[in-house]
Order: sequence, then C-alpha cells, then structure tokens
Amino acid sequence: MTGSDASPSAPSPDPSADPPSFRLAYVPGVTPSKWVRIWNERLPDVPLALHAVTPAEAFGALREGAADAGLVRLPVDGDDLSAIPLYTETTVVVIPKDHLFAEVEQVSAEDLADELVLHPLDDTLGWERPPGRPAFERPATTADAVELVAAGVGLLAVPQSLARLHHRKDLTYRTLDGVPQSRVALSWPAADEAPDLVEEFIGIVRGRTVNSTRGRRAEERKGQKEQKPAKSGKPAKSGKPGADSRTSGRPAARKGGTGGSARGGRSGKPRRRS
Repeated sequence: MTGSDASPSAPSPDPSADPPSFRLAYVPGVTPSKWVRIWNERLPDVPLALHAVTPAEAFGALREGAADAGLVRLPVDGDDLSAIPLYTETTVVVIPKDHLFAEVEQVSAEDLADELVLHPLDDTLGWERPPGRPAFERPATTADAVELVAAGVGLLAVPQSLARLHHRKDLTYRTLDGVPQSRVALSWPAADEAPDLVEEFIGIVRGRTVNSTRGRRAEERKGQKEQKPAKSGKPAKSGKPGADSRTSGRPAARKGGTGGSARGGRSGKPRRRS
C-alpha cells in the first residue's frame, strides 16, 4: 500500500503548541516558595512560572493575561478580579539600631507623634497619612525610604515581610500598634467558575489535601480511583455460611449410616423397646 492509498489518520498534535503551565505573579514581601513546592509535588507535569511584580503592576498583569493568578495585597481595585484573603501581616516601624525605640519590644502610633515618618509612593498600608510628622517629599519606593532611615532622615512603617526583605545590619524594627495592617490575598480574573489550574492553586493555599482538592486534577484522580480493579486473593464471602461451613473442622454426618444425625436421627446404639 502506498502512502497515497493509506486512509487518513488522526491529526498529530501541534508541536508548536505550548504545554500547559501556570503563571503566578507575586508582590514584594510575599514568599510563595512553600506553595510552589506543594504544586510541584502534586502537578509535576505542569510547570509553575513565578513573576515578581510591584504592587502597582500586580492587577494589570492579571487583567492583561500576563499571569493566571497573583499573590497581591488588598484591596483589589475593581470588580473584574476575584480574590480570597490568605493572611494579615504585622505592621512594624523600621528604625536605626541606636534609636531609642530599639530598647522596647513594641511601639504605639502615639509614640511616633514627634518622629518624622516616611510615606513612600508604593506604600502598602493604605493610609492617607502615617502617624508622626510628614517628610517634605515622599520617597518613590520602599527601598528608597529604607535608605533614608539608614541615613537618619526618618522612620518607616511597613508590613513585617517588607522590613525583612529590606534588612540592613544598621537597622532593626519593632512591632507598631494602632495602625493599619496589610492583608495578602490570592487574586485572579473574575469568572463564573475559576479555571482548573487556578482552582488547584486555591486548594493548595487553603491547605486542602490531595483527595479534597477540587479541579481537573482531582477529577482525574477520582476517575483513576473508580477504575481501580478489585484486589485479588481471598474469595469474597457470599451470603450466610451453610450448615457445613458452621461445622467446619468436624466430620460431616453420614446419611443412612451408623453415624448420628444433626437432629434426632438414629444413633449407633439400638433403641430399647418399652
């Protein structure tokens, strides 16, 4: 049979088609490593690509399709994005190590009344004006504000994760009470139903087990479980055991012989006549 005589076969997969993947954006201070590890264990055939974005870029990346989901800071700016809160961060004040506040464990908003407190343009705490005295100019970024604190220009209130991210040997931080706190959330483009891979990641960040995780992979695992053949080995028991099985281990009574019957049959001895 020549190639022209052969019946048409099913179309082969497009080699140029990209394999399924999951793109996760995340803002500074958020560490997705634990969730990425679980993802790689549960879905080893679906690569997870991380995209570091600024808070100002995060929601645009979701709207423009540059990421499937994002670890962002609330609030979400619009009804076209869905979000589930994950955790709330402690707010701290970043100070020089030789500052008076370094002698205490925590500071209140009132304690900052006489301090110059920096308010960077990428602030994540959502307040219009931090406590304390405002600086003449607002630093462009949190990183710039940290540099100013190190130079002795002022103090800075940030979520604790950002204080750790911008750690310097000459700076420290203390818990700050009576101020707003930053909430971290998982966000994705709004839809009637979350895409399968987004649903998988939702299950991971919410701590669902493999068996309780919803989504395409969970359905595949369920189907595999239902198709699993029954275990071979001991035959299954059917109904109640019969009389012979109840007396297993004992010799069965012989019919018509000299052996005793189970119910009032003849015994080996002849009966006496009265």
